[in-house]
Amino acid sequence: MANSYVLAISILCFLVLTTGGSAYRQRPQQQAGQQQQMQCRIQSLNPLEPARRLQHEAGYTDVWDQTSDQIQCAGVAASRHLIQQGGLLLPTFSNAPLLAYVVQGRGIVGTINPGCAETFQSSELIEVGGRFGSQKFRDQHQKIHRCRKGDIVAFQVGVAHWVHNDGNEDLELMVVHDTNNVDNQLDQNLRRFFLAGSPQEAEKQQRGQHKEIFSGNLFQGFETEVLAESFNVDMETAARLQGQDDNRGFIVKVGKEFEMQRPSGYEDPRSNGFEETACTMRIRENIDDPERADLYTAQGGRISTLNSYNLPILKQIQLSAERGVLYENAMVVPQWSNNAHNIIYILRGSGRIQVVSHSNRAVFNGEVRQGQLLVVPQNFAEVKQAGSQGLEWVSFKTNDRAVSSPLAGRTSVIRAMPEEVVMSAFRVSRDEARKLKYNRQEVRIFPQSKRQLERA
Repeated sequence: MANSYVLAISILCFLVLTTGGSAYRQRPQQQAGQQQQMQCRIQSLNPLEPARRLQHEAGYTDVWDQTSDQIQCAGVAASRHLIQQGGLLLPTFSNAPLLAYVVQGRGIVGTINPGCAETFQSSELIEVGGRFGSQKFRDQHQKIHRCRKGDIVAFQVGVAHWVHNDGNEDLELMVVHDTNNVDNQLDQNLRRFFLAGSPQEAEKQQRGQHKEIFSGNLFQGFETEVLAESFNVDMETAARLQGQDDNRGFIVKVGKEFEMQRPSGYEDPRSNGFEETACTMRIRENIDDPERADLYTAQGGRISTLNSYNLPILKQIQLSAERGVLYENAMVVPQWSNNAHNIIYILRGSGRIQVVSHSNRAVFNGEVRQGQLLVVPQNFAEVKQAGSQGLEWVSFKTNDRAVSSPLAGRTSVIRAMPEEVVMSAFRVSRDEARKLKYNRQEVRIFPQSKRQLERA
């Protein structure tokens, strides 16, 4: 009896601890969901242009208005960096994980992961007694990464990073931060923390127009004497850390001495089947290559998806991406996203998008063009159709394994229903039900139809 009593008490304690701990871990996600429910009462959607432009010494940053209803619904912040040749996006980190898509150009990206070793080391041979044999230490730093047009680059929350354009053209990055991510324990506003320069000067010029919070250079908040002591340097060097009288913005020009130890050429490592550690984890994948398309039709176009199956770091940051190319007048089938908001950025061309909400009415039915952003909330149905010049886009999705359900085509919900259900649901004959189920054999992309050709 005593043993049974002790066993019962032990089980009760175990249940209390496990269920209590589970509730505690899930609380931030529940709060985030409640915030989204309050913010996703969307009456209409509109393609969004950047709200403002911040000029820097070596480029500019376009920022979308984070107070927009649809951006708040998705719980994200969006911006676009243009880094001129030889420009450097200063080291920064933020309160939200992010995905960056390389729209054009190439460059190098550095991430500083806490606790990781400085695995990149450089030295130079020096002449001793008429022979080159001795090595002189130069520098060592954490791993850096090449990036090029079409890459998706992932950054974890709070991880400092920088970007340098060492190519022969401007480097353009489209960036989406997931401010509603469970790892963000501050608030829904994007907060950038800079480790160099004096970026708050850019904010002062535009104050009051946007909720994004620029924290400035973190070193500015410390006393100069404390910094001098912390780094064991003189006061003048410590003052340099604070970016005093630095009005270059946060994309700056660098000199010819900007050389560092890095692999030559463009590396595109793949998973080798072993678990990736935080220090060795891949942070990028190219989704522009037509050969890696997940869906392709010769007359319609292609779609490539990127999720945590092929880029494991996405599981940690709970984001994924899609790259789409539609040829003239081709269409992506009507569909809804089961488990993610869809932030669509138009890369090239133009087209028409229709979005239908839970109230069974169109909240958007209009044209989209290059440089615009459109948010499609979770479960809202959408259809895309390219214009005469085609349509290209990149989508950022707020789930690392985003899933879509087509309404038409070979893998659609209609195709999966028995004929009798289709007949009864839509009050059609068996022959009409079969047409609804089988007239479209394509999966997700429909090429230009005869009906469209006749209208033209």
